[in-house]
Amino acid sequence: MAEAPGVHPGAWWLWALALGTAATRTTNPLLLALLLTVSAHVVVTCRPDTPSARSYSAFLRLALAVLVIRLGFAVLLGSPIPGTHVLLTLPEVPLPHWAQGIRLGGRVTAESVLFALYDGLRLATLLVCVGAANALAAPARLLKSLPGALYEAGVAVVVALTFAPHLVADGRRLRAARRLRGRPDRGVRGLLHVGLPVLEGALERSVALAAAMDARGYGRTAEVAPAVRRTTAALTLGGLLGVCAGTYGLLTAEGGTYGLPVLLAGAAAALAGLWLGGRRSARTRYRPDTWNPRSCLVAGSGAAVAALLVLAASRAPQALHPGVVPLVAPALPLWPAAAVLLGLLPAFAAPVRRLPEEPS
Repeated sequence: MAEAPGVHPGAWWLWALALGTAATRTTNPLLLALLLTVSAHVVVTCRPDTPSARSYSAFLRLALAVLVIRLGFAVLLGSPIPGTHVLLTLPEVPLPHWAQGIRLGGRVTAESVLFALYDGLRLATLLVCVGAANALAAPARLLKSLPGALYEAGVAVVVALTFAPHLVADGRRLRAARRLRGRPDRGVRGLLHVGLPVLEGALERSVALAAAMDARGYGRTAEVAPAVRRTTAALTLGGLLGVCAGTYGLLTAEGGTYGLPVLLAGAAAALAGLWLGGRRSARTRYRPDTWNPRSCLVAGSGAAVAALLVLAASRAPQALHPGVVPLVAPALPLWPAAAVLLGLLPAFAAPVRRLPEEPS
């Protein structure tokens, strides 16, 4: 089984981040469930058979944990959402006067629980979209597409992502070995006897990898004039500050006039700094990934979903943010739902080519 040929890893990340952007524009549980279904179908159809592709289930468990924690906070700590439908009443712990506005226990209303469910489901959907990007785009392939200025940071991230599954596998192997010997593998004592060998193996693996990378020339940089280094630092730092200021301007009513120009100028300066910084990294790419019509279709489908959901949030905010006071059943808006279905295009444009099974 191999990944669909010709799909740029950056296209998968753009598609997944666009779906995550769409998820941040709504709290409608029906639309969020549709986004989860779309991402899951594309992952099942298009992900390769690699260790990184199996991380999707871990992100699903993390999203479920986030949802449960959000509901737990709403039940134990209360919510500012007023409500009249009381589900249960917990014993309330009295707090000092300086903790006004915070409560422990008390009445739990259906309105506050439903509001927490909608809010937690939105964050869970965003996490699942990030997990879809990790499952569809191999970190090593994405590393080849990074600009030269970010190559060293990208190597560190890829090494960390590669070592994490090894730590889990070592922990399982050591726990199984201790169980076979009749020794405890749970509790504080079991954690110490399993954790120390895992850390020791990780340290040995890190030292061996560092020696291998040094022998292959990783970390070597080309000679660059001091003026170019100072210009690169100024452009990158100034560009990032411009992006932050422009984003803040777009999010506030007072900065609506200067927000977009400052954002575009900051992005241009940051890209120029990255281009100049890439001159320090003297490296070549073996069989580089290229953007082709299939990659553009994958990225474009996600961008279309995000753009249409942003437009729907401004045109019909009530449909994308159903109220909880009073309690009403959420309705599925038709054209935003149809926009979400555009995210299914990668399942038809870039499916995994599965090898036929050999007869037994």
